[in-house]
Amino acid sequence: MPPKAKESTGKKLVIVESPAKVKSIAKYLGEGFDVDASVGHIRDLPQPSELPTELKKTSVGKFAVDLDNDFEPYYVVYPDKKKRVSELKAKLKDADELYLATDADREGEAIAWHLLQVLKPKVPVRRLAFTEITKEGIQRALENTRELDTDLVDAQETRRVLDRLYGYEISPVLWRKVARGLSAGRVQSVATRLVVERERERMAFISAGYWDIKGRFDNGSGEAFNAKLSSVDGARVASGRDFDDRGQLKTSRSALTHLNEQQARSLVDNLAESSFAVSSVEDKPYTRRPAAPFTTSTLQQEASRKLRWSSRITMQVAQRLYENGYITYMRTDSVFLSNEAVRAARAQATELYGGDSIPERPRVYKAKSDAAQEAHEAIRPAGDMFRRPQDVRSALTKDENALYELIWKRTVASQMADAKGFTATIKLQGTASDSRVAEFSASGTVITFRGFLAAYEEGKDSNPEAENTEQSEARLPQLKVGDELNGSDLEALGHETTPPARYTEASIVAELEKREIGRPSTYAPTISTIMDRGYVTKRGGALVPSWIAFSVIRLLEEHFAKYVDYDFTARLEDDLDEIAKGERARTDWLNLFYFGKDQGDGLKHVVENLGDIDARAINSIAVTDDIVLRVGKFGPYLERVLPADAPEGTDPERANVPEELAPDELTAEKAEELFANSQVSERELGVDPETGRTIMAKDGRYGAYVTEIIPELTEEEIAALPVEYYKNGKPKPPKKPAKVKPRTGSLFKSMSIETVSLEEALQLLSLPRVVGADAEGEEITVQNGRFGPYLKKGSDSRSIESEEQIFTITLDEALAIYAQPKQRGRRAAVPPLAEFGADPTSEKNIVVKDGRFGPYITDGETNITVPRGLPIEELTREKAIELLAEKRARGPVKRKTSTAKKAPAKKAPAKKTTTARKTAAKPSDK
Repeated sequence: MPPKAKESTGKKLVIVESPAKVKSIAKYLGEGFDVDASVGHIRDLPQPSELPTELKKTSVGKFAVDLDNDFEPYYVVYPDKKKRVSELKAKLKDADELYLATDADREGEAIAWHLLQVLKPKVPVRRLAFTEITKEGIQRALENTRELDTDLVDAQETRRVLDRLYGYEISPVLWRKVARGLSAGRVQSVATRLVVERERERMAFISAGYWDIKGRFDNGSGEAFNAKLSSVDGARVASGRDFDDRGQLKTSRSALTHLNEQQARSLVDNLAESSFAVSSVEDKPYTRRPAAPFTTSTLQQEASRKLRWSSRITMQVAQRLYENGYITYMRTDSVFLSNEAVRAARAQATELYGGDSIPERPRVYKAKSDAAQEAHEAIRPAGDMFRRPQDVRSALTKDENALYELIWKRTVASQMADAKGFTATIKLQGTASDSRVAEFSASGTVITFRGFLAAYEEGKDSNPEAENTEQSEARLPQLKVGDELNGSDLEALGHETTPPARYTEASIVAELEKREIGRPSTYAPTISTIMDRGYVTKRGGALVPSWIAFSVIRLLEEHFAKYVDYDFTARLEDDLDEIAKGERARTDWLNLFYFGKDQGDGLKHVVENLGDIDARAINSIAVTDDIVLRVGKFGPYLERVLPADAPEGTDPERANVPEELAPDELTAEKAEELFANSQVSERELGVDPETGRTIMAKDGRYGAYVTEIIPELTEEEIAALPVEYYKNGKPKPPKKPAKVKPRTGSLFKSMSIETVSLEEALQLLSLPRVVGADAEGEEITVQNGRFGPYLKKGSDSRSIESEEQIFTITLDEALAIYAQPKQRGRRAAVPPLAEFGADPTSEKNIVVKDGRFGPYITDGETNITVPRGLPIEELTREKAIELLAEKRARGPVKRKTSTAKKAPAKKAPAKKTTTARKTAAKPSDK
């Protein structure tokens, strides 16, 4: 009998990525649609160690990618997604159609393809792509379903394999030559190189001094203005832009007047009785166009400038706005606006700012990159009619409101008229008593029609150290050539040139985009990665590289130069774009990248022919001719190079480098200061009479401490260990016992390495000390903790007054402390551990407090626990603001409540699982 045909149910299964979208989309689709979520990717490449044993020694074993079979990926379903896959398969059995409604970019296309491969649907499949979760957006998507774009899938899969090849080949070299736990990445390594190169420029920078004069001038009408000296005897006065990074003038000295302090003060004195007259007046028309609507990268930049958010926080908040139907898709490099969006923006501009606020024709923006196509529309308010910020205020959180308003303003302003005005420049001259002719100039921009500025003005990356060259929006008095002026408050001012500004999150995103490195959706995770790896830290808003980043980049530049080259990395993106367009074959490209032409110049060949890498040289940075900074296992330190005639066995002088010292601050003078102030790094105190072990006092990264030296077993001692035997009766080779962890103890605040005694050290190593037991027999101990000395009885801890009490407190005194009720909510106010001023979002004071579960940061509205790996002493204002913002971005924690207690589930017998692999068939061939 032929198989029974499936009975039609009329149901359509729609699979989206995020559970947050399910309700929003379901209400617009209505009856007949069952909406569910994949919850992101359902499968990926496993770690090579997780591969089945039979595959580990094959061509798949190194990368979980089959190098001998056209770089075929070996995919596995995530363990925590197996239940999700089963649930989706069950729903698919009751459906007549499957709609894959994952995000409208390459990543979303790849997720849809993976779903297709794993679910193996036997019903018609449609690709549902939309850029906004609104009734209009979903309806348009339903009317324009399509098939899966396998070229986009190929491009995404190529990127995933490329990143696996890059990271898994290069990272192990970093582990061997720099430090364990480091990683290399196609975009992250290049981003780190940008930060390191900027710091190198700052380290090599030589400041130059120059002077000028400013004064206040008026024509007797009461309208005064400021002007600055621009030339003396016809030669322009040198300013900061005239010097190079070595402190030298870039132009001929004969064409410039480089004033020193004496010359500037002398000129001020000689101009004291001089009269001034206007020598020229120049007006130029001023026009300024609005900025294009937001892309992912420009949104991150502007949120960094105006909201002081990290890229990660910006994307978290934008994700929530998109999923709840307030903005269009937030991962895009397109500046295009749909016709509906243009009409909505022009209508709101007209309504709010008048009919003359918009140009006659709609504005059309074009992306800088021809490859911009990820989501096909800029980030804008969702819908065919925009909701104004005040209309959504009550429905959104404070952070969501701030970002929505930013996006709304930028979108409306992008369709408004140009700002217009004029820039006036006035020059005036005076003759000094020593016959020198001094010319002063003043400029100001007068806005006569604000246009789009009424709605929005784009921020700029601020550099307080740099010379301000922006024209101010200020009105100058009406003057004409020959008008006489009075000069007053003439003042000689000294300046020094400043090094190039460090990158901020906003400026490095702009730089990556300018160089066409990576994709907008990768910038936030890239910045997070280089910070999490310890390559970069934040100081204020600036990105500061660590010394270990210098070592990593030096190794990559010297041995993997092509793979951190900016142009090469940008070309990789172009190649991926060609694959996405179907213009290039994925397999051919990966073969060329990994094996190279004639198997000679690919990544594999480079790694296999590295030769010897001098790890000591890679981890050394010269400070002076005889002082070197070394990147060691326990942090950076200085070492003075020994002279050639130093006796054999002489130890070089060393000094620790403080973590808070930025690389460009380590000058020759600072290095000598660190040597001069360095304490004894270690001292032998004697021998523990009970164990016979040597006791040492040492200066560690987190302070001074004492420890014991446990000697390694000799070969003779190992050979003398008891003999063990195999099951067949043959003796096993001598096995070296596991290492014994040495006892350690931090020095009290009153102790130092130079003065601590052996007796005091042995006391410290004996902690915790047992004080005694209470009436129920529960033991009470005393010990020193992160926040001071304390008693401990079970889970009940009580602070004591001083470190010295650790060795003197008696059982009676301890019992008396425990007899007192433990103060919790009503205890006396404890001073905060730290204060960081006002939070830029809540505008409330940020403090760090010691809570029941450890220290936490709060602004009175939001609380976040201080991460375990972050000592309070190293917590900065910027990090505190970032942690609070991340907590707000995550939103409130949803807790599940249950009234019934579940019975324990029976353990099912172990099942052999099979791994899903990509088949040769394309989705369109199903």
